[in-house]
Amino acid sequence: MDGYYVHESSYVDDDVQIGSGTKIWHFCHIQSGARIGSNCTIGQNVNISNNVRIGNNCKIQNNVAVYEGVELEEGVFCGPSMVFTNDLTPRAQFPKGKTGYKHTLVRKGATIGANATIVCDHELGSYCTIAAGAVVTTDVLPHALMMGVPARQTGWVCQCGQVLGEDLCCPDCGRKYEHTEGRGIRQSKKGE
Repeated sequence: MDGYYVHESSYVDDDVQIGSGTKIWHFCHIQSGARIGSNCTIGQNVNISNNVRIGNNCKIQNNVAVYEGVELEEGVFCGPSMVFTNDLTPRAQFPKGKTGYKHTLVRKGATIGANATIVCDHELGSYCTIAAGAVVTTDVLPHALMMGVPARQTGWVCQCGQVLGEDLCCPDCGRKYEHTEGRGIRQSKKGE
């Protein structure tokens, strides 16, 4: 199957692209127009909706629906049962269709914890971490640690995932970061 694996209990519609090394496990549905990169893991009971874009090396855990309008860059982690939305004002009696869907962009290396909710029409910055159960209602800066309902920034995280101390130095890998004006933090040139 072109270098990827799809469990026999899963459905892949026509006009889907799946990169080599990707594994799609039990009871999944990959809908028409979806594009999934290489070396991704799609856990049990995952729905990838029409026209969704998923970058290389993403991991989507069990019971996640990635709705149309959501885009994941490379290396994104979606924890079990986390939730994306694509409509800010849904009504069963008055569906808007895809013209009413809002875009959500999850940047490279971001992590979304189990049972977190991402309200649509926002951008999650690269290497940010959304804590388990958090509800994101705003854009998220790169490397920001977001917790709570609604989610608020409580700190910064390293590219490797470790929470940074006040000195913005990673206790695990040693990377050093510095504040940038209005844009969060970035890796210090001295810390590379």
